[in-house]
Amino acid sequence: MKKILEYRKLLGVTKTTEVKELKTIYRNFMKECHPDKFHDNEALKLEAEEKSKKVIAAYHFLVSIAPETIANELPAYTNTLTTCGIADFEYKSTILTVTFTDGSVYEYFEVPKATYQKLVNSDSQSRFLRRHISTSFVYRNITKTEVAE
Repeated sequence: MKKILEYRKLLGVTKTTEVKELKTIYRNFMKECHPDKFHDNEALKLEAEEKSKKVIAAYHFLVSIAPETIANELPAYTNTLTTCGIADFEYKSTILTVTFTDGSVYEYFEVPKATYQKLVNSDSQSRFLRRHISTSFVYRNITKTEVAE
């Protein structure tokens, strides 16, 4: 996906970079481009603010799709997939966003339009998601809201 590649390029990392190493790279970038370093030069400060915002977004995104993060969150993800239905979903530019009835929201990347159309037309969207999307595409949990009991 274009966004993933751009973020990896920005931080100079690869697909196999571990979270610990990613964190070190992120911290080093933030030391270099933190806006507080440029308190006497407004133009450099604004430039540093923009760069630091991009670095922060890249770091958080890449951590959310890292294999370690996925492995740590797999039990909760599996539980959501097997026990919750789909409350809503949205498709924009190969990104499928699915909201589950427990409040979890996941983004799936590089989902072909044909696959999305099959999801829409399937008899059981939850089952189709489990069988054809959940393990086939890069995904990340973007929110988890607590459901009132």
